[in-house]
Parts: sequence; structure tokens; C-alpha cells
Amino acid sequence: MSTLRAGEDERGSAAPFAVGAIGLLLFLGAALGVVGAVFVAHRTAQSAADLAALAGANALQVSEDACAEASTITARNGATLESCEIAGEDVTVTVRVEGPRWLDQPGDPVAEARAGPTEPRPD
Repeated sequence: MSTLRAGEDERGSAAPFAVGAIGLLLFLGAALGVVGAVFVAHRTAQSAADLAALAGANALQVSEDACAEASTITARNGATLESCEIAGEDVTVTVRVEGPRWLDQPGDPVAEARAGPTEPRPD
């Protein structure tokens, strides 16, 4: 008659646990990668919008085409200028950056920025 020692019937039970733990870690890593990519795309869009609005406002101050300058700066930052509006001495731009595609994400990150003088120019 054979006798079982303590834990002998559980031999090899760590392998399924290890496979499951590794799978979970891989999934979490992939999810964090996607979240990080979306975050970076949004920050890129916001940076491009900020720079484009500042460039447009600066161009407006020296009597140049503000929206053309904003479009140039937007393109140099890897974004697309969606809209450019001039109201007085303020320039408001909306830009779009191509974002990561995961699970058929419906849209790309969009950002808006406004720039202009803090005080009206003395005439």
C-alpha cells in the first residue's frame, strides 16, 4: 500500500497558475501601451494646437496671414489644421492628430487652443 506525502497530489499545479499570471501580465502591458499611445497622441495634438495658435497670433501682430502660419506650424508638428478663426487680435485653432487604432477607435485626438495679446495694443 502506498502512502501519499503532503502536497504530492498537487505536483505541477504551479504551471497553470504561472501561464495564467503571464497571460494577465501580457494583457495589462498591452492595455497600458494603448492607453499610453492615446495619451501621447492627445498631448501631441494639444502641443500642435498651442504652437499653431501662438504662431497665428504672432503673424497677426505683424500683419501676416495668421491662418496660413498656423497651418504651416500645425503640419510641421504632424497634425492637421481643422479650423482657424480670427476674432479681433485672438486666433483660435482646432487641430487633429492621427491616433492609435485599437478596437476600431472611432476618432482621432482633437485639440483646440486660443492665443492673443493679454492687453489691447495701444494705437
